[in-house]
Amino acid sequence: MTSAVVFAYSEVGARCLAALYEAGIAVPLVCTHADDPHEVRWFASVAELAVRHGSMVTTEEPGTDPGLAGRIAALAPDFVFSFYYRRMLPAAVLTAPRQGALNMHGSLLPRYRGRAPVNWAIVHGETETGASLHYMVEKPDAGNLVDQAAVPIGPDDTAVEVAARVADAAVAVLRRSLPGLIAGTAPSVPLDLARGSYFGGRRPADGAFQWTWAAARIHNLVRAVAPPFPGAFATVAGRELRVHRTVRLAGTADGQPRLACEAGRVLAVCGDGGQLEIAEALLDGQRLTAAVFLDNFGTGPVGLS
Repeated sequence: MTSAVVFAYSEVGARCLAALYEAGIAVPLVCTHADDPHEVRWFASVAELAVRHGSMVTTEEPGTDPGLAGRIAALAPDFVFSFYYRRMLPAAVLTAPRQGALNMHGSLLPRYRGRAPVNWAIVHGETETGASLHYMVEKPDAGNLVDQAAVPIGPDDTAVEVAARVADAAVAVLRRSLPGLIAGTAPSVPLDLARGSYFGGRRPADGAFQWTWAAARIHNLVRAVAPPFPGAFATVAGRELRVHRTVRLAGTADGQPRLACEAGRVLAVCGDGGQLEIAEALLDGQRLTAAVFLDNFGTGPVGLS
């Protein structure tokens, strides 16, 4: 029976691990992360799935547990898989499996290598992304490509909506690649790293924006970090406005950036004259409605900077 040690987290991790069990792959050990109490977990639990299927589970990391690589080597797995695991795997782990170590990445490699690929793709206004299965080498997201599948990004899609499509694509790529991987006949195509770039992890503070930005730039950031992610935020007259959803409006307006209430809607004029409806937001933690806006700012437009 083919065996694999799996490093996994998040929705892609849970879905791909489930696909291995469904395919009859023996998974003696699953390495995952303890949930961060400062994050909202919107995805299935890798640990709970692994326990249900009788796999050993550890949240120890190769960088902090010097014996983990030895335990993996002693298991003599055919494969090591990394499915949205958040740490780099050392060479001792990458060389342990007999038939290779592979990673599932949430972009169309070689584009958007590194961390938070779905969020970064939306920040940059991309119209598609995807899932890529590739061999792991010591350099992140740089090993030979086995297979990939694209998914669309709509103009108003949020990161969690796109992430669900990426998870579907990841499972499809894994399922169709497993027979070739097991047989040793799967493709192995070098990546042209010059055609893409690395991106780092994102922090809650990276949700800050300026009203002087173009409307499209603000809209893309809002949907890239919308809940369950921490959200985009800016100030209005010294108050924090945490914006969860915007709607782009046709046409442009003259004058400086400003916020106003018109016909029961809160509207923003941005730095390029583009206009956004602030459809869902919190003003100092209170849900922003037309009535709340008028109570706090009156009928006149509020200048923004």
